[in-house]
Amino acid sequence: MWFRSYLSGRTYRVVYAGGTSSVVYIVCSVPQGSVLGPVLFVLYVADLADIINRHGVTLHLFADDTQLYLHCCREDITTAATRLKECIVDVGRWMSANRLTLNTDKTELRWTGSRHSISQLHGHGPSIQLGADTVSACDHVRLLGVIISADLSLDRHVSVVNSASFYWLRQLRRVRQSLDDESAAILVHTFVTSRVGYCNLLLAGAPKSVTDKLQRVMNAAVRVVSGTKKYDRSLTHLLHSELHWLDVADRVTYKLGVTVYKCLHSQATGLSV
Repeated sequence: MWFRSYLSGRTYRVVYAGGTSSVVYIVCSVPQGSVLGPVLFVLYVADLADIINRHGVTLHLFADDTQLYLHCCREDITTAATRLKECIVDVGRWMSANRLTLNTDKTELRWTGSRHSISQLHGHGPSIQLGADTVSACDHVRLLGVIISADLSLDRHVSVVNSASFYWLRQLRRVRQSLDDESAAILVHTFVTSRVGYCNLLLAGAPKSVTDKLQRVMNAAVRVVSGTKKYDRSLTHLLHSELHWLDVADRVTYKLGVTVYKCLHSQATGLSV
């Protein structure tokens, strides 16, 4: 009854530059921007799980983004590619029958494994033919904002974070003289340190050569906030005592400890790494 009352008698119109469009009566779906939109969409595509499970494929659903996972040995990779193709074809049929479209342009394929296993594939592994489109295997994909390579390393992700962070630091350095210390710290956290801390739990156990790249970003961020030069001393004191920022390796350890604590005490609902 609650859903029915929400979906019944709804209208929609657009107001722009002082003008108002005609009123449109909504006979299906929900108004754009409705908080029920994602919830109802997940309910609408719930049948996809049954279709995918029939093929023995594991899935993750993120609203309109569906990710399929399949495990196989290296010698069975051709059979696995065929099974994955049949699963995607069945998914496409279901979507067509339910007024949805499988976007092959945004469909990505990646074979993962150890560096030795990947090197034995003589490239990136077999591709998948979906109708007239061929989905070739790529060496990396973006998963919830994290770039993961075929060998499951995060080197490319760290390099991208470094590049984006230093870009914003250069932009902030140009206007630093017009900002007080508090405003500079807020902007640096918004554009830089938040990027370094995003999903940093994945860096647990990463080699020092990887975390050192992100540490250089943090050091540069401290210099922007404090207004110090590259070779000025007391950088560690400013980082730890003045700004109360942890080193990258310590941030990862702290996040890992918090995550384990919340899991052990049943507080992991909505936990973000």
